[in-house]
Amino acid sequence: MEEIDSAQSSKSKVMTIAALAILTVVAGGGGWLVGQFLAPPPATEKAEAVAEVAPNATGAEGVPKIATEANGVVQLEPITTNLAYPSENWVRLEVALQFNGIPDVALAEQIHQDIAAYLKTVSLQQIQGPRGFQYLRDDIQERVDLRSDGRVTNVMFRTFVIQ
Repeated sequence: MEEIDSAQSSKSKVMTIAALAILTVVAGGGGWLVGQFLAPPPATEKAEAVAEVAPNATGAEGVPKIATEANGVVQLEPITTNLAYPSENWVRLEVALQFNGIPDVALAEQIHQDIAAYLKTVSLQQIQGPRGFQYLRDDIQERVDLRSDGRVTNVMFRTFVIQ
């Protein structure tokens, strides 16, 4: 009787191991199949898009820039100015403008001057913390909207440093 129990016990162990192996293969295959349906397509399309970037859209190392006039984006020159109070604090801001349609460089320069003039009226207390920064972003966006009559759809902050 002990021989029958040990034979059944080893047979049940083999069946358990076989069942686990089959379930593992099925689960792995199902995961692979779902991954094929949900995964993004290969990066070949992105590489072709990067190869078609405008010739003036490469950076110092030959890496393509995202913010180009061909994409409707004009990156403004950095703005460095002192704050209204305390006047010993300086702010440096780099902004890019996304145009709806063909970018207007003359309008971008006017907006650049408006932002620089506005930053000279801001105090450090007004722009401290996340809420202050959000107010600054909203104020600059509102000024850009007024100046551009809706031709600029987005103001993108590249850098913002207070010293």
